[in-house]
Amino acid sequence: MEAENVIDIQNLRHRYKTHQALGGVTFSVQRQSIHGFVGPNGAGKTTTLKILATLLRPQMGSVGVFGHDIFADRKAVRRRIGFMPDHFSMYRQMTVFEYLDFFGAAYGIGLKERDKIIGDVLALTDMAGRKDDLINGLSRGMQQRVSLARVLVHDPDLLLLDEPASGLDPRARIELMEILGELRRLGKTIFISSHILSELATLCDHVTILDRGEVKYTGTMRGLTTTGDDLTMNYQLTLRAEHPATGEALSRLPGVSRVTPPLPNEPRYTVTFDRAQISPNVILRTVLDAGGEVVSFTEDVKHLNQAFMDLTEPGVRT
Repeated sequence: MEAENVIDIQNLRHRYKTHQALGGVTFSVQRQSIHGFVGPNGAGKTTTLKILATLLRPQMGSVGVFGHDIFADRKAVRRRIGFMPDHFSMYRQMTVFEYLDFFGAAYGIGLKERDKIIGDVLALTDMAGRKDDLINGLSRGMQQRVSLARVLVHDPDLLLLDEPASGLDPRARIELMEILGELRRLGKTIFISSHILSELATLCDHVTILDRGEVKYTGTMRGLTTTGDDLTMNYQLTLRAEHPATGEALSRLPGVSRVTPPLPNEPRYTVTFDRAQISPNVILRTVLDAGGEVVSFTEDVKHLNQAFMDLTEPGVRT
């Protein structure tokens, strides 16, 4: 039985002459997840992807993909991954079908099976109607779809995508994200690099933030934006009007560690509590029993952009 983690990276280090691209990177990617890999330009994302794709040998650390060491068992890794680089080269004088057929043959797929597979990936990427078009005449968004179709020809279990939405218009970005969501439903694990956290927010269930070659956060997307920790939760409680009895009642509850009083003319409390001792439902019931008129009661979360800015450093990356 294979390990739960598709990717395991431990203390990964890599240096280009005087520039340290990766300085002890450690994180893992769970099976059948969509894992965002986010960081400013120059953070070390592409270096990590090239190492995962077996195109660059790391200078220190260990990297496992499906339990295989990426260089001791390089062929086994390559059979199970599909790598879509940021700047992809295409044979632009080929038709879409010819291009995919070429790569299918390169993977050793037989002619009859190849035709079926190409038909399937063209349907999945919504390019079936363009199969006889020259690649040179396609838009950037269409070429991006063809590149993704090429990655899928040999049916990899893990997709490594480097800035797949780069240069796409808003509609093409949305359509690409929908395709990636469908691939996840088909059982693929997707590791997707981007320097824009917000465009991955609704797609990814896990995220790793890299800055200056170091991991600043790795975990669930929800964990990135919540303001509590593993044991405590923060909730924002907004009332229709100021109601001192509400704060007093909440403060007396076991498990509630802090009730931040509202500002003048803004009846909003922040309630911090131990999730093992008390539930949000009990807190809400206490407010209602005390006579408070609730406008909203929601978990306190950071905006994704703010979370990203809090974790990364300002300045130009070199």
